[in-house]
Amino acid sequence: MSYVTSQQEGSILLMTLNRPEALNALNAQVLEDLDKALDGVDLETVRCLVITGAGDRAFAAGADIAAMADMDPEAAAAFSRRGNAVFRRIESFPLPTIAAVNGYALGGGCELSMACDIRLCSENAVFGQPEVALGITPGFGGTQRLMRLIGMGKAKELIFSARTVKATEALEMGLVNGVYPAEELLPAAKKLAARIVRNAPIAVRACKAAMNEGVDQAMDEAIVTEVREFSGCFASEDQKRGMQAFLNKQKNIEFLNQ
Repeated sequence: MSYVTSQQEGSILLMTLNRPEALNALNAQVLEDLDKALDGVDLETVRCLVITGAGDRAFAAGADIAAMADMDPEAAAAFSRRGNAVFRRIESFPLPTIAAVNGYALGGGCELSMACDIRLCSENAVFGQPEVALGITPGFGGTQRLMRLIGMGKAKELIFSARTVKATEALEMGLVNGVYPAEELLPAAKKLAARIVRNAPIAVRACKAAMNEGVDQAMDEAIVTEVREFSGCFASEDQKRGMQAFLNKQKNIEFLNQ
């Protein structure tokens, strides 16, 4: 049985971590199944990914401590590289990704949510990087993505202290985009995804590429990146279709994957 299930609803793909008996903790097999699930995404028909966790208690409670307890440094390095590779793949995936965080998102779970483009969470969500309390550092990108999302000072406070934050505080610090009652979380994520998929898919992908690449570039270099993505859209049928519809005052046009 795979620890990650995929269900396509129109142009939206719902990907679910399916290990609720372990609060969807991330072990080597979960990472492998997540990677395989990404392999299976049909880029011709899917325009947005929503990632969530099975059950109502956890998105992912972290990496599997039992699986890590007896690792030597070499095994730990391999595990960290594997997790980082999968999460980096999500971060750079051509489609927009939304994390629907339903409960605990600690350690690797928080890191997985941060690899997604947008984070929505339930009112009972709890975020944190508590690794130092276990004698280790975050290993799946937490030391790098958290500071980029909420700033260096606040990220250091949370990581050094191993303090967790609830949904409201996560929203206030900019770690999540929205907070919803548990029963409304997935519908809200799907509603946002539906709004995204109504737009030109080539343009959405180009925006993600420009933003992901430009965030670590100097402004002069980043503008070159934007010019590249902007001009590339003019080779698409979507650009012609979208601009002509605007000029004709036509609404609800259908864009095609190309």
